[in-house]
Amino acid sequence: MGSQEVIDWQGKNVTVAGLGVSGIPAAKVLHGLGAVVTVVNDGDDERSRAQAAELEALGVTVRLGDGATLPEGTELIVTAPGWKPDKPLFAAAAEAGVPVWGDVELAWRLRGQDGREPAPWLAVTGTNGKTTTVQMLASILEAAGLRTAAVGNIGVSLLDAVLGEETYDVLAVELSSYQLHWAPSLRAHSAAVLNLAPDHLDWHGSMEAYAADKGRIYEGNRVACVYNVADKATEDLVREADVEEGCRAIGFTLGTPGPSQLGVVEGILVDRAFVEDRHKNAQELAEVSDVNPPAPHNIANALAAAALARAFGVPAKAVRDGLRAFRPDAHRIAHVADVDQVAYIDDSKATNTHAAEASLAAYESIVWIAGGLAKGATFDELVAKSAKRLRGVVLIGADRTLIGEALARHAPEVPVVDLDRTDTGAMLAAVREAARLAGPGDTVLLAPACASMDMFANYNKRGDAFAEAVRELGAASA
Repeated sequence: MGSQEVIDWQGKNVTVAGLGVSGIPAAKVLHGLGAVVTVVNDGDDERSRAQAAELEALGVTVRLGDGATLPEGTELIVTAPGWKPDKPLFAAAAEAGVPVWGDVELAWRLRGQDGREPAPWLAVTGTNGKTTTVQMLASILEAAGLRTAAVGNIGVSLLDAVLGEETYDVLAVELSSYQLHWAPSLRAHSAAVLNLAPDHLDWHGSMEAYAADKGRIYEGNRVACVYNVADKATEDLVREADVEEGCRAIGFTLGTPGPSQLGVVEGILVDRAFVEDRHKNAQELAEVSDVNPPAPHNIANALAAAALARAFGVPAKAVRDGLRAFRPDAHRIAHVADVDQVAYIDDSKATNTHAAEASLAAYESIVWIAGGLAKGATFDELVAKSAKRLRGVVLIGADRTLIGEALARHAPEVPVVDLDRTDTGAMLAAVREAARLAGPGDTVLLAPACASMDMFANYNKRGDAFAEAVRELGAASA
């Protein structure tokens, strides 16, 4: 990783944009380093006031309800990743020549400031599968006997990982497009872009800008840029990246791998990238049955995790052991129950069309529960690709008519129930309607292709409501 500039924070005027999950730790860390910290926040609600009081007790200045004005004397802005680049605060910063960092950039710059050798970062981004891949990667690294943690968007906070008492050999880092946008000097050991599909376009402004921010993860990679053979856009980002001499492009595929790729041969995950004479040899890593669950997109996640681990020198046996030990999070293709020979699957985490498409591809005959907040997405491609698998559809949420229109265009013969309600009982009604449409051998799949905040606090709560409704259904039919 090399040494880096040690920053003298004493008396440095730093503005932290946003209270939130990353803003409060950043403000505390910077204050602890001797910086003069001002927090600006758009919201001025009860929660914000409580958070502000906690920071003000430490000596941090907090300005609630005014996130647009640049505080006088600001030398650096550290922003929460969700703040859009077009906010007036950032325009004012650009005019004043003030740099803007995200929480990831701050963590990256603080590595090694305490004299410890900083742990290398194995970084993962993509529209879908990031969290699962990073958790698989951490499981594989642990199986190899390495001290590691899944950090970034999940698990341990990056600032804690970099500054805490715990020391690590290597970090498995999940990075969103937002975080990458604000992390100009990040340089990973190796990195993967799992896939690219339209998402968060309301934040980035265009697909090109979104892809460019994802591609920043490859900048300065030392060992491997891991891309998805089935998604040419990810390979294009590798070609455009400015990497260190000797860094290799490594593909992963659900098909037979070529040289410098990982793939699948007769139910075995194999490596033709990190082996002697990769033109002739392949290393068996694990069986498809070692991947939980063995749905196609999850096997792709496992291959990406394996590629990053192998780039770090992990032996084949650790890949197998790590994948076997891995347990997926809740609400990711989670089997809730079988009721009357119908399987009920909770994939509430499928909050965009790309994730929903992967979920729908894993089953043959589906009653699909979909809808919520579309975030600017369109549904024609998703419906057209999945139409032949659909036995019925139950639509919920604010933007359900967008999906309904796509179904009318591309799957007019599929029965659709449009639930025009957003109360707490709506999910139970949706599950009952789905049960009515489903027959023995079918799968009722909650894969909403939309965000949850129109009806639920988050996708976890939506998944919990689905699981509870399925349990009620099961009790009623017992």
